Parts: sequence; structure tokens; C-alpha cells
Amino acid sequence: MSAIALTQFNVRARELAPGITVSLVVAAAATFLSEHYGAPVMLFALLLGLSLNFLAGEGKCKVGIEFTARTVLRIGVALLGMRITLEQIAALGWKPLALVVTLVVVTILVSVVAAKALGFQRLFGMLTGGATAICGASAALALAAALPNHPQKERATLFTVIGVSALSTLAMILYPMIANALGLSPQEAGVFLGATIHDVAQVVGAGYSMSPETGDTATVVKLMRVAMLLPVIVAAAMITRMQGAETGGQRPPLLPWFAVGFLILACVNSTGWVPALVQTGVNEASRWCLVVSIAALGMKTQLKELATVGIKPILLMVGETVFLVVLVLLLMHWGL
Repeated sequence: MSAIALTQFNVRARELAPGITVSLVVAAAATFLSEHYGAPVMLFALLLGLSLNFLAGEGKCKVGIEFTARTVLRIGVALLGMRITLEQIAALGWKPLALVVTLVVVTILVSVVAAKALGFQRLFGMLTGGATAICGASAALALAAALPNHPQKERATLFTVIGVSALSTLAMILYPMIANALGLSPQEAGVFLGATIHDVAQVVGAGYSMSPETGDTATVVKLMRVAMLLPVIVAAAMITRMQGAETGGQRPPLLPWFAVGFLILACVNSTGWVPALVQTGVNEASRWCLVVSIAALGMKTQLKELATVGIKPILLMVGETVFLVVLVLLLMHWGL
């Protein structure tokens, strides 16, 4: 590395350090609270970040917070690929795979139509529908990274993260009761939980609270939904290209670099050569990147903006969640 490049690197590092540091502190505090009180860590990170939103104004932390909310987020999404293997998907056969593909596509399409009917942009429907259908807060953040910028994008993203986190926590409590009430077998209950609960952590909690078999099935079905993140990101990137560039007149790439990273890691993980210790480490790094980035995103948001969302977005997300449950039960009844 040349002296000039090294100097530029040092200057950039000093510029980013305050914002990255404060985002890490918020993420650590959120993790501590989540472990002690059992609520979603994403939700704690977001709320703590919102309480420190004055740091994202003009000052030393601003540039680092912007970097964390954008670049660290994309790194976290790329690392999600280490959660998935083709063997896990093949083990359950074609029916759960067909169910997952159907529910993701139909839920997103219905969400886009519903969003338009309620007076929102179609992209907001894609954001909330993708979060509901795929993997909750992680999908919301990934889709937000791929969708084109617009003035309300950050507020829409934060609202979606809050909504799916709250609904996922509620689902973790209620859905095992629904599975028992319907008399589902352990494997059927696992498919139901894995196909309907938004966030991975809540799927694991709900599944293993019923039985080990239910927990294993629910986790694999959920990971199938996580795998759907890649094609949906590609679709979002295509929309971005069709709508033009963010700056400078250049079109963004058809496949964002973080989507490429996601695919590469999923393929590497499918070889079976990745040691369990490395796999665990990468998954933990992904979790930390996402928690740190949502803390930074919270710091970038003004509370008065979130207070103006109104009742319609809430109705949209609750409606999407109910629709997903009904759709999954119908698909299971029809033999998928």
C-alpha cells in the first residue's frame, strides 16, 4: 500500500470511527437487554438508536453512522448466506419448497396491490410484503438496501422493522397454540411455524417450545424462506435499474455485490467443507452487522417522522401477516 493510499485510509478511518463506535455501543446494549428480557434484539437496537438520533446531525458521528447504516448493513445481508445449504432444502422434499416459493410470491404481490389500494407507493408494499414473507427485519433491511432511494425510504424501513419485530414476537406466542388447536402433527406444525413467523429467532423459539422435531422442521422451512431473499433482491435491483440511478446518471448493478456474496456463501456452505466453528462465527458476525446497522438506522431517524405514519401502514402489515397465515394453512390443506 502506497503512502498516499495509507494516509487516505487513516483519514477515512478517523472520520468513520466515532459513528461506528457509537453504533457498536448501542448494539451491545441492545444485545444485553435482549438476552435479559427476551425481546427481539433488533427492536431494542432500533429503540435505543432512536433515543440517540441527535448524534446523526451535524457532528463527528454523522459520517460513521451513515456508513454503518448503509455498508455494514450490506455486509450483514451477504453473510446471511452462510445459514443455508442445498442439502437442508432437499431433505424436506419438493412440497415445502413449492409452498415457500408460492407463499413468498403471492404474499409480495398481494402486498404491492394492497399498498397501492391504501394510497402508498408499490415499493412500500414490496418492502413490507418481503419482510412478512421472507425473514422479517433482515429482509426489510436487505430490500431497503436494494430498492431505489426516495424521501420516505428510511422512515418506511424503520416502520417495517418495528412492525415485523412486534408481530413476530406475538406470533411466537400465539402460533404454537394455533398449531395445537388445529391438531397438526410435529412435522406439519414445523412447516406451519417456519412458513408463517417472520424472524428466524422467533421461529426457533416457537418450534423447539413444541418439540425437537417441530423445531428442526420449522428451522429448515424458515431457511428456505431466507433463501428466497436472493431472487427478491434481484427483482428489487431490476426495479431500481428501470427507475434509473441514484446519483450521477449511472444505473446500479443488476445483482448487487451483497447479493453476490450471499449466493457465494450459500454455495460454499452447501459443500459441507465449512467447519461448524466457522459457520457459527460467520452467522454471529452477520447478526452483529444487522444489529449494528439497525442501531445506526434508528439514529438517523427523527421520532416526529415516525409519529406521522398513521393507522394505514399498521393495518397493511397486520393484514399481510393474517393473509400469510391463511395462505399457508390453505396450501397445507391442498397438499403442499
